[in-house]
Amino acid sequence: MRYLLIISILFAVTINLHAQKTIPYQLFDAKGKKTTFEKMLSQSAKADIILFGEEHNNPIAHWLQLELTKGLLNTKPLILSAEMFEADNQEVLNQYLADTIDDKGLDSLARLWKNYKTDYKPLVTIAKENKLPFVAANIPRKFASKVYKSGFEALDSLTNEEKKWIAPLPIVYDSLLACYADILKESDGHGGANLPKAQAVKDATMAYFILRNYKTGSLCIHYNGSYHSDNYQSILWYLTRTKPELKYLTISTVSQKDPSKLDKENLEKADFIICVDEDMTKTF
Repeated sequence: MRYLLIISILFAVTINLHAQKTIPYQLFDAKGKKTTFEKMLSQSAKADIILFGEEHNNPIAHWLQLELTKGLLNTKPLILSAEMFEADNQEVLNQYLADTIDDKGLDSLARLWKNYKTDYKPLVTIAKENKLPFVAANIPRKFASKVYKSGFEALDSLTNEEKKWIAPLPIVYDSLLACYADILKESDGHGGANLPKAQAVKDATMAYFILRNYKTGSLCIHYNGSYHSDNYQSILWYLTRTKPELKYLTISTVSQKDPSKLDKENLEKADFIICVDEDMTKTF
């Protein structure tokens, strides 16, 4: 009898360990306490602007973006916004939303990311079906490249038309902010001081277009790589400089060997943290 009891306990422990290992993801609050999608949805509904940080190739993050967006449809008037569309493609995106061009037209006229069809088209479809605005918030990549090569001064040579697609000049920049200082540190100086500036001009531009399109009483959900909003900096730093009175909520996505407990380095990254098993399959 005692032998059978020991075998039963070992079997239960083995099953429990296996179950823990195969948890695909776990949601946490900033302090590392486990939470639920329902709690994240409830808190999101109270926000004015949400920065939903993703790992670009993480299917769990993309699925939760979709589910959160659908869950918020009947709360406030929604505005969708994304890093994945550059500002000079706004007109084309608007044409697609208005059904004046089709999928083929959008694909040929806009610079779509390679994982657009699997990861971002579902969000655009929600906007299209519900007649929601979708903001192409990012700086055109070629302009960010100019900053990387020659600093912010390179933007002065843009035409007045081109300047409509970036944050107003001069770009405010704090090199001591950890989000930018760490880029320089982690790159060991390769790329020079312009590397974090190229990141900052993206953050500044996204913040600018988020606020330009935000309307009082609405809720804007902005989708971006987590590094653009982690640790309450980057885009959020620019947003709060201009509109500190708005209520912001941030979400981050991280990958860990064991998603059942949040690693110390991932604490306080955002209001809600999606912790995904590092073995999760990727979308590209």
